[in-house]
Amino acid sequence: MSTSTEQSTGAGRRGPGSGEVAAFRNVSKNFGAVQAVNDISLTLHPGETVAFLGPNGAGKSTSIDMLLGLRDPSAGSVTLFGGTPRQAILDGRVGVMLQSGGLMPDVKVRELVKFACDIHPRGYDVDEVLKTAGIADIADRLVDKLSGGQEQRVRFAIATAGDSDLIVLDEPTTGMDVSARQAFWAVMRAQADAGRTVLFATHYLEEADSIADRVLVIHRGRLIADGTAADIKARAGLRKISFDLRPEDDSDLALLNNLPGVTSLDISGRTVRINSNDADAAVAAIYRAGFYPRGLEVSGVGLEQAFLTITGEQDAADESASLAKENAR
Repeated sequence: MSTSTEQSTGAGRRGPGSGEVAAFRNVSKNFGAVQAVNDISLTLHPGETVAFLGPNGAGKSTSIDMLLGLRDPSAGSVTLFGGTPRQAILDGRVGVMLQSGGLMPDVKVRELVKFACDIHPRGYDVDEVLKTAGIADIADRLVDKLSGGQEQRVRFAIATAGDSDLIVLDEPTTGMDVSARQAFWAVMRAQADAGRTVLFATHYLEEADSIADRVLVIHRGRLIADGTAADIKARAGLRKISFDLRPEDDSDLALLNNLPGVTSLDISGRTVRINSNDADAAVAAIYRAGFYPRGLEVSGVGLEQAFLTITGEQDAADESASLAKENAR
């Protein structure tokens, strides 16, 4: 069995590389007339921590189901480690943490986690798994008597009960408090540093921004962005401008709405917050309008705003294409 250090880091086993862990090749999935996934192609590599983002109904869950062999594609192919998802699961190469379900009632935490360790082809020692997941103190508690955050940590323990090469996490930190979330991601970083691939879907975009070294954005079944968090934010092309107005500023605040490139404007008291796609021109115009900003700051927008921008742009492009198609009839 592995020691605590070996479990967390896998020292000596792996290192990040360029091999293929998983691949979607022109994958589509239809449910009757509804196309949930539309011609997705992507490859995951060893040692990557990948955030999988998308609005509700975008196709994330369907894509993850196909990755895990729970659904078959309507077109294209999904492979894991060069073979079928089912074979990779049977070989113990994939650990999975789902957002809900998967927990047996009327059993103790230790019993459930030990079962997961025992059936894994390369299972870890149950005490080490409980310790790593931060649930050693509730090992003798019944699973159906746990809080939501504790249930998530039990699911995490099951997902990491053995020496897997790919760890798939669906909304992993839902219900966890701040300290539990930080501890969880510290363990996940160690997993990725050891060469394991971590793929997680989340609605906490600040987690994706700070944790992932690669971000995938799926929208209406299509992969519309694939890059680092910095790449995604740069693609949005927005900058954030914030400043405080001086009490003696008597310029017409309505002028702020007409600044070049303003995409959103918020004025709270004397604090002004602007998102702009031309920050240089906007700042120059602020002074020309007679304002004298204090504490002027210009910075990049966060991943959340970038996500909203690129999905909004995609919606606008889809609507324009649909109108053009209607007009051509």
